[in-house]
Amino acid sequence: MALFQWLNEPSLLFFAIVIFLVTISLNFTWRNKTTSSKTKRHLPPSPPKLPIIGNLHQLGKNPHISLLNLAQKYGPILFLQLGQVPTVIVSSARVAKEALKTHDLALSSRPQIFSAKHLFYNCTDIVFSPYGAYWRYIRRICILELLSAKRVQSFSFIREEEVARLVRRVSESCPGATNLSKMLGLYANDVLCRVAFGRDFSARGDYDKQGFQKMLEEYQELLGGLSVGDFFPSMEFVHTLTGMKSRLVDTFNRFDQLFDQVVAEHLDPNREKDDEHKDLVDVLLDIQKNESGDMPLTMDNVKAIILDMFAAGTDTTFIVLDWGMTELILNPEVLEKAQAEVRSVVGARSVVLESDLPQLNYMKAVIKETFRLHPPAPVLVPRESTEQVTIDGYDIPAKTRIFVNAWAIGRDPQSWEDPETFKPERFLDSSIDFKGQDFELIPFGAGRRICPAMTFGTASVELALAQLLHSFDWELPPGVTAKDLDMTEVFGITMHRKAGLMVLAKPRFT
Repeated sequence: MALFQWLNEPSLLFFAIVIFLVTISLNFTWRNKTTSSKTKRHLPPSPPKLPIIGNLHQLGKNPHISLLNLAQKYGPILFLQLGQVPTVIVSSARVAKEALKTHDLALSSRPQIFSAKHLFYNCTDIVFSPYGAYWRYIRRICILELLSAKRVQSFSFIREEEVARLVRRVSESCPGATNLSKMLGLYANDVLCRVAFGRDFSARGDYDKQGFQKMLEEYQELLGGLSVGDFFPSMEFVHTLTGMKSRLVDTFNRFDQLFDQVVAEHLDPNREKDDEHKDLVDVLLDIQKNESGDMPLTMDNVKAIILDMFAAGTDTTFIVLDWGMTELILNPEVLEKAQAEVRSVVGARSVVLESDLPQLNYMKAVIKETFRLHPPAPVLVPRESTEQVTIDGYDIPAKTRIFVNAWAIGRDPQSWEDPETFKPERFLDSSIDFKGQDFELIPFGAGRRICPAMTFGTASVELALAQLLHSFDWELPPGVTAKDLDMTEVFGITMHRKAGLMVLAKPRFT
């Protein structure tokens, strides 16, 4: 059970009592030691906290919003005691730059989150692996072998074919209302599965049979990094009480069975291979077979990296496209301007080519604005300090968990004029980009831990969005207004809309 759900249920008192009775003796010495050490340190500002649970109760149902509210009161860097875990929240571009650039090395490790340990084969993936020789090794593999610019370009035919299939699906739903969110989810999944696994899982209904959507929803919620037990490391039994462990075991088993099936297919000696367009599993298995050195990849390592690619790649592409189309439909003037640009560049052709994309400056501004208001990972993936550092004049002890609230940074009036308004024009005369050098916009993070799949994800988003703008005119169904759209966010390690986007699509080409 996620923290924000647990804290808003009647069981809060029961669990608080249990935690208090079980941990009072364990925590007495720890609390005295912590209090003593704090008096010698100049920690960031901190709101008042409760005994035992500290500031956990202040995270609420939507932690990214609660943390922004706390930052507005206490400043762009604040200290929270979340159970037993000292935590620092960063909520401005200025402080994020100091944390992720000046102190990048000292803050490049990851906390050992309970859910990540269970899902990612003891954190042997790229995202959650602690900083060290193993992480540097698999990141090098990722950058040079899996997600290089050349490799991403080699998958252009897959993107083109899957965008064409997306257009067909939308066209087949006309003239009725289209559940665009479902179509975008299928597109993101199909691209990723073909790139990573060498085949898609939707052609024969396998997407629904495998339960991909449910698996992805469980993944993003379980990995939100805000589970109760994660803040009481000495009490892992809490995960059993909340039902978290059973959900993790079930989700892990489903992913593991899928990956065993995929690996078995790739190891079949009778399988036809395309050496010119190897998928990511082929590449990983070749590395595992041929690499000789001090750090050979195990099959569990391979499956952990595959899960990174599958879950993160599918979810983030879908989220950006879903929020982007939602904002365009809510802002008809922006939609009209983006469509006019695409149609002027592509002309009478019905198909958008990847060679058209560099000319679509306004559409790229739309994507940047979507990243600003709706970063796929609202508080990024947490980091952990490996040594004491000083940030913004405050002491940050070693073993402190660091959350960077990218959602709050994108709404900071110190960085953005009229920050709550969807206005792509702000990027037309601006050099700000999302590649990790401009800390006002860091949806992919920054520094050593920046997302290595940024180029791959951006390519999948740009081509699909351009084609949707070119091929269809869009509007809400009859009787539905912008105010009727449910904009509720589902918080997790990634954040998507709770309700699917229902729209009317009017094809331009027959």
